[in-house]
Amino acid sequence: MRQPGRGKEQPVNGASTAMEALRWHMVEKQLKARGIADPRVLEAMSRIPREEFVPERFRREAYADEPISIGHGQTISQPYITALMAQTLELKGHEKVLEVGAGSGYHAAVLGALAAEVITLEIIPELAELARRNLAGAGYDRNVRVVCGDGSLGYPETAPYDAISVAAGAPATPDQLLAQLAGDGRMVVPVGSYDEQKLMVFVKAGDALTSRVATYCRFVPLRGGGGWNAR
Repeated sequence: MRQPGRGKEQPVNGASTAMEALRWHMVEKQLKARGIADPRVLEAMSRIPREEFVPERFRREAYADEPISIGHGQTISQPYITALMAQTLELKGHEKVLEVGAGSGYHAAVLGALAAEVITLEIIPELAELARRNLAGAGYDRNVRVVCGDGSLGYPETAPYDAISVAAGAPATPDQLLAQLAGDGRMVVPVGSYDEQKLMVFVKAGDALTSRVATYCRFVPLRGGGGWNAR
């Protein structure tokens, strides 16, 4: 498949499979056209087979510009949101990353392609097992570890983290997670109501903390002691 940033309109070899063609279209039309410019994010998402992280019956929609149900009331985010979250973390390849909400494992695979180590937390046991299977089946489990537990409280056992990515909407800024962020770390997390959130990007610089809004979004609610269950 054509590498992002090379050429203009056609994938290498005309896209040898239908899925490669859909993946190329996703990168060009959903990501690059909407401002995703980090070459490492584009390369990772041009390579990782998203179809292997969605239920069999939805494989034809794997590269659609929309979330897809993965069961248990959860979804895999639309490709653009996955790319935007990864881009805001500005990963260089040496980082230790914590992900909250493994889901089917796709976002963890993307983060694993961008960082040295990823720990992804999933509160639903069936989805934790699904993520493990999907990551292993697609060959992206080398530096990604799936832990079944309450991700809203983070994973202090291996803190601090250079980056934290939260794939569920929090009712307020999750202080438990911010406390596990390294002194020069970044966190991306949706914060707001059940129906709409702001995708917040927090950046630590020593004791200073800054934040900005990347976009407006709608995620499934963050479950657990630091999420909506505590309200």
